[in-house]
Amino acid sequence: MTAVLPAEFTREIDAVVSEWDRGDTVARLWAGDAGLWTGTDEASWLGWLRVAAGQLAHAEELERVAADARASGCKDALLLGMGGSSLCPEMLALTFGPRAGYPRLQVLDSTDPAQVRAREASVDLANTLFIVSSKSGSTLEPNLFQQYFFDRVASVTGAPQAAQRFLAVTDPGSKIEALARHLGFRHVAHGVPSIGGRYSALSNFGMVPGAVSGVDVQRLLGRAQGMAAACAAGVPASVNPGLRLGATIGVAHNRGRDKLTLITSPGIADLGAWLEQLLAESTGKQGRGVIPVDREPMGAPEVYGRDRLFVYVRLASDPDPAQDAAVGALERAGQPVVRIDCADLYDIGTEIFRWEFATAVAGSVIGIDPFDQPDVEASKVATRALVDEYERTGALPADPPFLRLDGVALHADDANRDAISAARPATLAAALRAHLARLREGDYVALLAYLPMTAAHAQSLQDMRRSVRDRTHVATCVGFGPRFLHSTGQAYKGGPNTGVFLQITCDDAVDLSVPSQPYTFGVVKAAQARGDFTVLAERGRRALRVHLGADVAAGLALLRTAVADAVA
Repeated sequence: MTAVLPAEFTREIDAVVSEWDRGDTVARLWAGDAGLWTGTDEASWLGWLRVAAGQLAHAEELERVAADARASGCKDALLLGMGGSSLCPEMLALTFGPRAGYPRLQVLDSTDPAQVRAREASVDLANTLFIVSSKSGSTLEPNLFQQYFFDRVASVTGAPQAAQRFLAVTDPGSKIEALARHLGFRHVAHGVPSIGGRYSALSNFGMVPGAVSGVDVQRLLGRAQGMAAACAAGVPASVNPGLRLGATIGVAHNRGRDKLTLITSPGIADLGAWLEQLLAESTGKQGRGVIPVDREPMGAPEVYGRDRLFVYVRLASDPDPAQDAAVGALERAGQPVVRIDCADLYDIGTEIFRWEFATAVAGSVIGIDPFDQPDVEASKVATRALVDEYERTGALPADPPFLRLDGVALHADDANRDAISAARPATLAAALRAHLARLREGDYVALLAYLPMTAAHAQSLQDMRRSVRDRTHVATCVGFGPRFLHSTGQAYKGGPNTGVFLQITCDDAVDLSVPSQPYTFGVVKAAQARGDFTVLAERGRRALRVHLGADVAAGLALLRTAVADAVA
């Protein structure tokens, strides 16, 4: 790791590292001293420190899983999960790709009915391994996915044969484990109760899907254990790579550079999505926190504000010359830049541990508990209340728009409605202009899209964020719902009140029933979006919901133009 930082940053980071050295603080971290953070239950969540060594000591279990996946003859594996149980498997699938002789790994982490249908259409139901992944076993989405796909596979093969197409990854004694044992799943792999979801990548939640898809997980774990050794208690703090990165993140946050902007080589691009959750969910609480900015289009130095810390994770074996040039320009312009080189794809294991350790350190420097996620739970409660209302009445509560402009419906709570209505907007662009006029220096804009996660939709959102960033010079984020609820949603609600949010919803062209439930996937997605907005409003966030209707492509095109006009 190298860094080009302002001199005052370097002095303060050196001071933090020296303080940790004098206080033997790295040893305290490894010993589980909760006093490094808030002195509550942090010591109960440090199993990730030693999980790579533990996995390597019992590597034969992962070898058996890999061998069984090959012997199954299945062409595909579909992981059913959310957040910590889905983001590392997705990262491995997109980084390593299909491996000869092993099932191709895909991930479903959305209740959007079109996305569920798309994943189903992409596999042969009778020739797929389904990995139901849930730490608690009670998370809504994986349970719905399991019900849906078990019913679909059983309709083709019969229930006993269907069970042999299912694996579970869950903590010991969970409801998912009980169900898996009852139905006769092919395999049950346990998580480690002392590891929270976002720190679980090196546990079975990441390594079982990796092994199923043919990733050399022992090699990856070996890289992780190498970084763990480099961050060990006996290593001088001055050369501890995880401590140095964590001190840099924490000091930058405390100096107002809290928008950690990730630049990753194309070959390891999905590392950013995993890091988003780790950073946002760990640090974004009590009105403080790091806001990770992933996959924002690169721009000239003058389009960035003074609230950024850039981290360039570069794949040395396959770098992108355009990224190299853009990062060099940022350094010459005086922006703080951290560079991390990965020798090859398996250095993903190195980075998993480095960033987990760094995030724990940054939490200490910032002064928060990096292992809880109180505002994620708030969204779950709000969603559950709406779903319960649907079960009682057969409909979600009425939510009429406060404006209809250019064929698009606008929704907001009273405070946000009044702020936007005061401008008397006559067009969608004018309403968005009133909304974005509330931006201040050091703020960010987040586009929260409860839409199918497709390349075309992602490109439209990228176009919008580029327009906003280039004109306003604020950081921009994009999240597809509901998956970001288990990731960046924590920082959006519990972190600093510097976000301006545009939630984007749509009607589902075709809905999808959930077996044995009175509601559909579309109802659940709608409840999640509305629960999300409710909590944003309760936290006093500047938020507006734009409902596009059923023609998502046309609605996004209209919205893209309106956003560009609003900031022009």
